[in-house]
Amino acid sequence: MRPETFRHYWEKGWAVAEGVFSREEADRIAQIALDLSQEELSREGDDYVVDKSADGEIAPRKIDRPFLKRSEFQAFVLDKRLTRMLAELLGAPPLLSGDQIFMKPPHFGSAKPYHQDNFYFQCDPGDHVITAWIALDDVGEENGCLRYIDGSHKEGIIAHEAVPGEPYNLVPPPELIDLQRESLALVKKGGVVFHHSEALHTSHRNESDRWRRGYATHWVTADVTSTKATLDNAYFRRDDYPA
Repeated sequence: MRPETFRHYWEKGWAVAEGVFSREEADRIAQIALDLSQEELSREGDDYVVDKSADGEIAPRKIDRPFLKRSEFQAFVLDKRLTRMLAELLGAPPLLSGDQIFMKPPHFGSAKPYHQDNFYFQCDPGDHVITAWIALDDVGEENGCLRYIDGSHKEGIIAHEAVPGEPYNLVPPPELIDLQRESLALVKKGGVVFHHSEALHTSHRNESDRWRRGYATHWVTADVTSTKATLDNAYFRRDDYPA
């Protein structure tokens, strides 16, 4: 990892590393994810989530726990090119806790309001919990890139409240989000956006003609504990997790 990437992560709470994977590798994983979403599009359940338009049209939004669904996903997220970077940022071996693939189809992918992952995770120490978000498409402002409040990871977990009509979205009150410090995480296909568990982040709707698929992987170190059930079903606790 470049020294400036390491510094940016700890100063801002997030950082982009381009070219971790090749564009061809990202394309292959994106296609497998798309095929999986097409197989499951007709059914909604705990592991598959869709967006719905006003006229009832549906499109894939998120695949939960893809690590358990395809061996190709397992090899991809456990690749040493990624895990070495995570080890540098965490200062200890990274352990995979969970994952999702966010699909964001063209002109369809919904927004995700500002939040802190560790408000949901309730893990300690927060410095040892990190998300590696792998870009499976070129990601820019128009197709819903991640956005961060620089330095927010240094300010602790703040209160989150339910969004009216969206009880699954818990967000801080607007007055606690300093948009003057907002930065956009632009990243090319195959690059990775790393962010701290307490960095405030969001993404807007995909307003473009392109997909914006991202593979989000969540990692901890061996000393991390949680006051919730966050780690009860963590991948690294499975008997079949690779040594």
